[in-house]
Amino acid sequence: MTLRLAKPAGLKHNGSLVSIDVAYIRPLQKVIVQASEKLMLRFQVFRNSEAPAELDLSFAYLVGSDSVPIRGELAYVDGEIRCRKRPAGPAALSLMWEIHNFGAIMLETVRLPERGQPYVLNVELARNRMMRWLQKREDWGLLDIAEAQTVNQKFNEARDLLIEALENLENPPLAAKFADKCLAIAVPASEQTASVHAELLLHRRISTRSFPKNVFGCAAAPERADDPYRRKLVATGEFIYLPMTWKFLEPQEQTFNATPMDNWVEYLRQSKLPMAAGPLVHFTESAIPDWLYIWEHDYETVRGLLYEHIERVVRRYGPHVALWNVLSGLHVNSHFSFTFDQLMDLTRMAITLVKKLMPNARTMIEITQPWGEYYAKNQRSIPPMIYAEMAVQSGIPFDIFGLQLCFGAPRDGGWQRDLFQISSALDRFAPLGKPVVISRMTIPSVTTEKNAGAGTWRKPWNDQLQSKWLEAMVNIILSKPFVEAISWGDIVDSDSASTPGSGLLTTELAAKPAMQTWLAMRRAVMSVRQSGSKTPGAGAVAAGSTGTVG
Repeated sequence: MTLRLAKPAGLKHNGSLVSIDVAYIRPLQKVIVQASEKLMLRFQVFRNSEAPAELDLSFAYLVGSDSVPIRGELAYVDGEIRCRKRPAGPAALSLMWEIHNFGAIMLETVRLPERGQPYVLNVELARNRMMRWLQKREDWGLLDIAEAQTVNQKFNEARDLLIEALENLENPPLAAKFADKCLAIAVPASEQTASVHAELLLHRRISTRSFPKNVFGCAAAPERADDPYRRKLVATGEFIYLPMTWKFLEPQEQTFNATPMDNWVEYLRQSKLPMAAGPLVHFTESAIPDWLYIWEHDYETVRGLLYEHIERVVRRYGPHVALWNVLSGLHVNSHFSFTFDQLMDLTRMAITLVKKLMPNARTMIEITQPWGEYYAKNQRSIPPMIYAEMAVQSGIPFDIFGLQLCFGAPRDGGWQRDLFQISSALDRFAPLGKPVVISRMTIPSVTTEKNAGAGTWRKPWNDQLQSKWLEAMVNIILSKPFVEAISWGDIVDSDSASTPGSGLLTTELAAKPAMQTWLAMRRAVMSVRQSGSKTPGAGAVAAGSTGTVG
C-alpha cells in the first residue's frame, strides 16, 4: 500500500528541485509578521489611573537570565511599552519609575514570556520588588528576629496590596492603583530592611574589630597643584587615590607629561599617606590618548603599546604605590572592537606584568558599571559579573575588586538606585572570594539640567540630602565583611566633574554637610579600631558629630 501526499499549493517540481511560488510565500510572511506583533512583550502603563501621553524610554533596557541585560527595541505606543527582544526566552524590563513620596529610581519587572495580552507594568514592577525583598529577607536572616519586626509588618502590608492588584488584573487601572500603593510601601521598607541588616553586621564587625587599617580615601585631581587644595585632600582621607590615565601621561605619542604626576607622588610621599594609583588600562574617551585610535582595529599593536605604557609607569612610580588600579571598566569595551578572548588576554597580561615589576604591590580590577546597562547596546562587551567571575576562575593573579558606585548622572552606570538594590548588588561579590574596595563613590548635592534625568532619592538633591545618603551608604558598605575601603570620587565641586555638585567641598573649599558626615564616620571607625570598644554599636559608624577639615 502506497501513501501519497497531496502536493501543497505553491510548490513546483523541477526534476529533483522544488521551487516555491513567491505569490504563495508573501501571504505567509504577512501572517508570520502579524503573529509576531501579537506575541511580544507588552506593558500597559498607568500613572494616576491613566496612560501617560509620553514616556521616555531612552534609558530603559531589557534584562534576561542572571540579571544580564539583553538587546531589544523599545517603543511607547498607545499607552503600551512594546518590546522586541533579540534572544529567545523570558525577559524583564528595567526603566526609571517614579514612586510616591520616594523619588524616581531604576526599577525592574519580573522576567516574563511574550504573550498576546499586555502585562500591567505597575503590577510587574511591584511583583519583582516583593519577590526580591522576600528573597533578601531570607538570605539576610531577618524573617523572625525582633530587630526586623517593623519591616516584616510593612512586608505584610505591601503583600496584601499586591494580592489586591493581582485579583483585579481584569481592571488594569485599578490593579495599577493597588500596585502603586504596594511600591510606595515596599521600596522605602526594603531600604529599611537593608539598613537593619547593615546595623546587625556592623555590630559584629565592631565587636571583632575587623576594620582594616585604612578605610576612608579620596581621589586627587592631578590637574590641580595648589597648596590649599592639597592640604584639604590629605586631611580628608587615610589614603589617596591618584588617577594616572594614559591620556594625561602621554598626550602625544612619545611625549611624556610626567612632571605634574612626579610632583603629586612626591607630595603624597612626604605626607606619608598610602597611595593607590591608576588605572593603567582604561578605554574611555577621557583616558585614551587621541593618537591611539589609529590602532583601534589592530589588537596586537594596541597590546604592545599597552605593555610598554604599563612597564614605563610602574617602573617610575611603583615603589611609592601600595595599590595599583590596573584595569578599569575593560568589560565595557566601548571604544575598541576587541573580542572576549582579547579582553581576557589583556586582563591577564596587565596584571601579570604589574606583579612581575612590583611583586609586593596589590593589584585591582575595577568594575565600573555594576548593573551592566551597556551590554544591552554593545554585544562586544562583557556583563560585569561574568567578567568578574572569569577573572577569578581563570587564575589571574590579582588581589582586589574595585567597584564604582556613582549615581546622579544620566548615563549608563549613573542612574539612581535605592539602597536595597545597592546592598543586593554588593552581595554578589561575596562568593567570588576577593576583597572589595569601593574605588569611587559619588552622589550630587544639587539638581541641575545635567543630572535632572538621572533620578532622585526622596526629593531633589541638596546638601543635606547628599549627607544623609552618604551616611546610609557608608553604613551599608562597611557592614559587608569583604569590603576593605571606600574612596570618594570628587572631593571638590568642579564644572568638569562627571557628576555635577558631587564634591564634599564647595569650589571655595568650604566643607559641605557631607564632609562633616564623612569625617565623623572616619573618626568613629578609627576609634573602634584603636580602642576595640564594644559599646558604641552601629551608631558609632554613623555620623554623630561634626568636624572640620584642616
